[in-house]
This record gives sequence, C-alpha cells and structure tokens, in this order.
Amino acid sequence: MKTTVEAIANILGNPSVIKTSSQAKQLHAQIVKRQGNAILFAKSAAIVLSVYANFNLLRDCLSLFNAFRYPPPGKAWKSIIRCCASNGNFEESVAFFKKMRAAGKFPDRNVFPSLLKTCADLGDLRFGEAVHCCVIRVGLDSDLFTGNALMNMYVKLEPLIAHNVFDGCSEPKWAFQFDNCLNRTVSSASYKQEYKEKFEVVDEKLHSSDENASDELMIVDDYVSLKNYVGRSNVDCCDGEIVVVGSVLERRKNSVEKVFKTMPVRDVVSWNTVIGGHVQNGMHEEALLTLKDMGQGNLKPDSYTLSTILPAIAKHVDVMKGKEIHGYAVRHGYDKDVFIGSSLIDMYANCMQLEYSYKVFGLSPRKDRVSWNSMIAVCVQNGSFDDGLRYLREMLKAGVEPVAFSFSSIMPACAHLTRLCLGKELHGYIIRQGFDDNIFVASSLMDMYAKCGNIETAKWIFDKMEFQDTVSWTAMIMAYALNGHARDAISFFKKMEMEGVKPNSGSFLAVLTACSHGGLVDEARMFFDRMTQGYAIPPGIEHYAAVSDLLGRAGRLDEAYEFICKMHIKPTDAIWLTLLSACRVHKNVELAEKVAKEVLAIDPESVNAYVLLSNVYVDVGRWKEATKLRTTMRRKGVKKNEACSWIEVV
Repeated sequence: MKTTVEAIANILGNPSVIKTSSQAKQLHAQIVKRQGNAILFAKSAAIVLSVYANFNLLRDCLSLFNAFRYPPPGKAWKSIIRCCASNGNFEESVAFFKKMRAAGKFPDRNVFPSLLKTCADLGDLRFGEAVHCCVIRVGLDSDLFTGNALMNMYVKLEPLIAHNVFDGCSEPKWAFQFDNCLNRTVSSASYKQEYKEKFEVVDEKLHSSDENASDELMIVDDYVSLKNYVGRSNVDCCDGEIVVVGSVLERRKNSVEKVFKTMPVRDVVSWNTVIGGHVQNGMHEEALLTLKDMGQGNLKPDSYTLSTILPAIAKHVDVMKGKEIHGYAVRHGYDKDVFIGSSLIDMYANCMQLEYSYKVFGLSPRKDRVSWNSMIAVCVQNGSFDDGLRYLREMLKAGVEPVAFSFSSIMPACAHLTRLCLGKELHGYIIRQGFDDNIFVASSLMDMYAKCGNIETAKWIFDKMEFQDTVSWTAMIMAYALNGHARDAISFFKKMEMEGVKPNSGSFLAVLTACSHGGLVDEARMFFDRMTQGYAIPPGIEHYAAVSDLLGRAGRLDEAYEFICKMHIKPTDAIWLTLLSACRVHKNVELAEKVAKEVLAIDPESVNAYVLLSNVYVDVGRWKEATKLRTTMRRKGVKKNEACSWIEVV
C-alpha cells in the first residue's frame, strides 16, 4: 500500500478499494503517523471507523471512537451504532444512539435500519415506537430502507390484526396515555391544565443531569413531537376548543401494513416483509392476496417470497395454488433452491399429496440436511413410518449427519410400529451423538418407550431431564395413560400444575385418555370443564373423541350420543365409529342404526360402519338384517380389509 499523503487521500476519497481488515488497519496506522491537524484527523478517522464497521471489527471501532479529541462527527456515530448492532451488542447500540442525540447529532437513513433491527432483537416495542417518531420527525418515513426496517420490526414485535391492523393497539406509556388524542376534542382550559403540567415534567427530565432521565428517550421524543405539533396548523381552534387531529399518537398506530402503504417506493424486500408478517400471524388468505398484488405491481417474487408463501398454502390446504407456485419456481429456476424444495415437500405432504413430496425430493439436485429431515418428518406425520425409517437409513448412507430434529421426527415411527429394538438402537446412537439432553428428543424417546410398554425406562428418562417443559410432562402423562395407569397419570397431571407448568391441549388429551382407559367418567368431565372454562382451551376433535369413547365404554350410550351431537365442531366418522363399536359391546341395536346412518352420511363407502352394524345384528340374533346388510355390501363392492398383527420378541 502506498504511504504518501496523496495515496492516503485517494483511498480516503474512495474507501471501497480497501478489501481486507488488514488493509484497513494499515491505513489507520498511516493516518495516526500524520495526525498533526486534529480536525483533519477526525475526518479521516471517521472514514476509517466506517471501514472498520463494514468489516464488523467492533473492538477496533470502539478503540478508534474513544480516541476522538473533539466531539465525534456524525459519520462516526453512525458507524459505531451500525457496528454494535451487527455484532449483537444491542444495548451498546442503543446507548450510542442516545449519546448521539444528546450531542446534538441527528440520525439519518444510514442509522435507522440498524437501530430498528436493534429494537426488534431486543424485543423493545416501546423504544421502537419512539424511534419511529424520530424517523417521522426527520422526514425519513418515505425512505425505502428505513421503511423496510420499520416493517420488519413491527412484524417481529407487534402482531398484525386480521380485520384491522390499525385498531386494537394498546396505548403506549411513553405517550403519557393521552387518551386517544386522535380526533379528540378538548377544551382550552382542559388542555392548559392537563397537558401543560406534563410538558413541564418532561422539561425537567430534558434538562436534568440524571442519567436515568436522559435514558427516557421515548418521553423526550414524544414531548418534542407533541410540543412542535401543538404550534402547527393541525390544531384548530373552534368555539373555545382545541381539536387535536393527526397527532403523533395517530402515527403510533402504524403497523406493518400502514407503513407499507405510505411508502412511495417498494422493493421485493418490502413485499416479502408484509407477506412474512401475514404468514407469521396465521393470516394465510391475506398473504396470498398480497402475493397477487405484488405480481400486479410489476415485481417478481424471489426464492424468499416463495419459501415464505408455501407454508401458508400448506396451512390453507390448497394444492392447486401450491402447484401454481411450484410451476413458477420451475420456470424461474427456483426449484433448485434447497429451502424452496423443503417448503414444497411440506406443502404437498400437508395437502395429502405425499407422492408429490417424493418426486420433489427425488428431483432435488442437492439434498442437504434440511431436505432429508423434511422428508423424514412428512413421512412419519403422514403415517408412512417404514418410508421414514428408509429415508433415515439413506441419509446416513449419503454421509449426512443427523441432528436432534432427525431423531425427534423418527422416534414416533418406532413408537407406532412398536419397534422397541430399533428404538433402543437409535437411543444408543442419540447418546453417542450427545442429543439425549435435547428436550424434544427426550420427550420423543419417552413416548416411544411408553408405547412399546416400557414405562420404567420412560420414567427414567423423565427424571434424568434437567428441565421438564409442557411437552415432556405431557409425554409422561400419556405414557401412564396408554399403559393403564390412570391414577398415576392424573397424579402426574396435578403435579405438573403444582410445579407451575401450564398444561396445553395435548396435556388435557393425555389426562382424558387416562380417564377413558380407566373408566373414570366423573374425572373426565371435570378435566374437560377445566380445559374449556378454567384454561379457555377450545376442545379439538380428539378431546371430544376421548370423552365420547369413555362414555361409550361406561355404557352411557345415550349420553355419549347427546355429547357428540352438541359438539361445536362437526363430528368425524371416527367419533361415530367409536360410539358404534360401543353399541356393539352393549348390544344397543336402535342406537347402532342411528349412529351407522351418521357414519354413512359422512362416508358412504365406510367398511367399518357396515361391518360393525352387521356384527351388532349377529350379536342379538337378528340374522335377516345381518344377511341383508352383507348383501348390500357385496352389491356396492364394499369389502372388509384384511387385517394382520405381529409381535416383536425381545
């Protein structure tokens, strides 16, 4: 590197020529040798500081920043804030921003994206809203990069509301709870009495030497905005009243969509942020509509857009739209992207098109850990347990190391197939790889051992865990339930509550299953009421199934029928079949005929409905009805599937 003053000046004029951190430090050293002019040094050091920030050299940035003899220039503040944010030192980034403001330096478009990222990572919506006020005040609310950063912050910190994203936002404390100043009418006397006092309080804080007071940037920001606002023409005097409209509190109601709509220029990142926010908050239809609007805006979706929207299509179970996205990905070459491939695999599997998942995986040119694990998970989740185990073996043969998710995905296959020997082999591999401390892996191991009848080992794994969450407690309750230890399951459920672990819908399903297997009708009713009323958890079809199964086993068939009819969701054929099976056990022909009609209304080709009703007729000696029903089955081509069973000798 040339060491002449002219060469240094050329480099400082075009710092992008510096390609390595070593070159940046050499430049810094040459500048230090020639620091005769302190003001000139400050300008040069600010440029070097920005170069250090580009290379994320936080220690060098801090050292150089602290070496300024005069108040650092604005460029230096921007660089140190950006470098702190990039290195995850979010508290320092905020502290430097506050010091910058205290020094009289105003931030610009190069500061706010880093600062808003800091707000998002800190989870501090209150401070983020204050920064948004500052953005508006300096006139950068129309800047593309600042707008994108604002939307990203709100996506992470402020959930979107499906019907109206601008309503329902809680009033911030930093706004002094000005009681919906938006379009509010107050008397002049009320204004002087209510607001003037608050302005004076902030004046004290603003001029206080207390460091904690200076940290109340949100209060100061809101104070400046409101005080400046009161003097503008937006405050109209009418009949001795002041009508406050369009205040900063209206701007506070900005969320992702409002920021997006006010942006004069939008790029792909802007659209992706809005789509991602919709998907994150379960607003799948809105996400799809936004994607359509994006296309009409002459912007083409990129790979990130597609990988974001595919989960929404999967949740929406719209395979036709999924195929359209797939076709677009193929035409533009995005199908080669690993994340797109994994998203397509999940989407087809959720839409019950597992064969397409196989094809997407098979055509993938590069199969990494993500795609292998996606394939294993969708196979197990769709009941193709043998295929899941096959893909695990192929992944190992391909030299791809499994991760914790691989084992938490595959263990349910061993549990459903009751392959205890294979489960033990995988358990040994898990221990050798050090995944036995993973809470999800441990919970899946507990479930596997419980379903294979080895409840002692399941309890040993539970006791060995350093931390038990809702999932692990639920797995242990279900372990007792499936092995006929109903009282132990209930006791474990109560112990979970005493430990301060809040049960979820799965926990209640486990304890209801225990009650069903133990014939504990009153206890089941009590837990069902606690779930719906005490914890406000809406019951799912599986909770209704557990209770109706219990009532059927207890012989309370009419009560079970009435319980199913009063469900707030439409009963499935599986629930009716459970009751039909109970009708056979208790030889209730009349109810069996009514239930069979309900099943056949849902699935006219239901083999189980015909077979169970036929068996009911046989059990009570009504051979003519049984023969007639068998004849109907043959005429319709309904055949009973052959069954098989096996045991594993260990």
